[in-house]
Amino acid sequence: MTPRLFAWLALSAGIVVADQVTKWIVLATMHQGEAITVTPFFKLVLVFNPGAAFSFLADHSGWQRWFFVTLAVLVCGWLLHLLRLHVNERALPAAFSLIIGGAIGNVIDRVVHGAVVDFLYFHVGRHGWPAFNVADSAITIGVVLMLWASFRAPTKSAKPENSS
Repeated sequence: MTPRLFAWLALSAGIVVADQVTKWIVLATMHQGEAITVTPFFKLVLVFNPGAAFSFLADHSGWQRWFFVTLAVLVCGWLLHLLRLHVNERALPAAFSLIIGGAIGNVIDRVVHGAVVDFLYFHVGRHGWPAFNVADSAITIGVVLMLWASFRAPTKSAKPENSS
């Protein structure tokens, strides 16, 4: 393993640790459904999301748990492959590492708790963003960074024709 690959994987591991530590603190200090007001627009809450982003498929009978675990493992495998291909770049491997770390953090929740532990809730009055966690934040930042890096990558133009 090259030092650069190790560094990118360490970033993923750091995300997993930060995600799991924050979830452990919330699980140890709060009860499900409890909310602690931090600011007029931010609360700590404890909710379990058996679905995906925005509670997608949360109301199904439980099959989605293993579907999302399998999907996350496959995506992580694909991203690890891409990480190796782009290991000497900056933006893409950072993006892949953030997504991998976030995905693993949420997979751990699905395996251990049967659902993802969410606890960050931003709102304006009664209108709020669905609760999320550190892993979700890493995935979101990673996807935005991946898109940004993809759009700013130089495009290969056709070889100019010889006009002589």
